[in-house]
Amino acid sequence: MMRSPALHILVVDDDPKVRLLLRRCFEGEGYRVSEAAGGAEAGRVVAGDPPHLVTLDISLPDIDGLAVARDIRSRSDVPIIMVTGKGETIDRVVGLELGADDYITKPFHLREVLARVRAVLRRTGARHEEPAGRPDDRYEFDGWRVDLQKRSLTTPSGRDCPLTTAELNLLEVFVLHPNRVLSRDQIMDLMKGQSWNPLDRSIDNLVAKLRRKIEPNPEAPELVKTVRGLGYLFTARVQRAG
Repeated sequence: MMRSPALHILVVDDDPKVRLLLRRCFEGEGYRVSEAAGGAEAGRVVAGDPPHLVTLDISLPDIDGLAVARDIRSRSDVPIIMVTGKGETIDRVVGLELGADDYITKPFHLREVLARVRAVLRRTGARHEEPAGRPDDRYEFDGWRVDLQKRSLTTPSGRDCPLTTAELNLLEVFVLHPNRVLSRDQIMDLMKGQSWNPLDRSIDNLVAKLRRKIEPNPEAPELVKTVRGLGYLFTARVQRAG
């Protein structure tokens, strides 16, 4: 199967350390990345190699970031995420009014940036092939059938098993990464746009809820095992459904 071209992200920031940090983060997720240190350079990239998404700092040395956003929006509907150290409400409001799709304030967690990038790309219809698998496939495990395109789960007896969006997203992560220990951070990153507090127990609580749906005995789980000090392991044998 031919892979789809990698989505192109333009990082606009005058701080080379921030640009490098975001470049490594995005390239590690399979995106193609261009950099611009100022507004004029950003304009040239947008014109010559149109990106699928722009992360844009407001405080640029040559052109105000809000003016850059206005210029980009006047000639393109490319999604824009403002990434800035400014926290004033007026900047946030003006940025969104100019057509920015989201807004992140420095300092930020890379996990949050990735989640927002994925969410914006989903909302705007941009797609590329995920290396872990295709989300339009149907899978079987331990008698269960999950359809990741229809977002449905069927019990071994053939009944529908209702799942919340978050529970289905978690199950998708496990189904696409069976027999591999996943840390909580890895699960958060793989859950495609879900927002998390890195200090809370959201993943643990969500795993407990999923276990109550798919485990014969949630108190002694066999499908989703806890690996103490590391994370979780989905032990089922997963195969494509016919």
